[in-house]
Amino acid sequence: MRVGAAAAQVGVAAHVLRHWEDEGVVVPDRTAAGHRDYTDEHLHRLRVVRSCQRVGLRLSQIRLVLHRDAAGRDGVIAEHLEHLRRQRAELDAAEAFLTHVLTCEHDLMSRCERCSAYPAG
Repeated sequence: MRVGAAAAQVGVAAHVLRHWEDEGVVVPDRTAAGHRDYTDEHLHRLRVVRSCQRVGLRLSQIRLVLHRDAAGRDGVIAEHLEHLRRQRAELDAAEAFLTHVLTCEHDLMSRCERCSAYPAG
């Protein structure tokens, strides 16, 4: 499958696939004429790349994640999991703050200890 068709299948522009190839993330085969040739396996990898991007991994990290035996792979995943857990905790705190603000009975937020404590926390 040519680059344009593969890009359409994955939902990205063709130049994105070329960039991923330049970065060594997914390198397609080449036809005798030198055209990129994406196989079903390449399409599966491209979809995994998109999934990894959706969870916030950078291409340099994705390159490691794609290969189970890559040095540093587990560390990259563990570090990103910790990052996601910190984000979740921050979002939970933000949700609790805003939920309280909705029901806060003080006329000014600055008069409420709970409202005033969030920015410092």
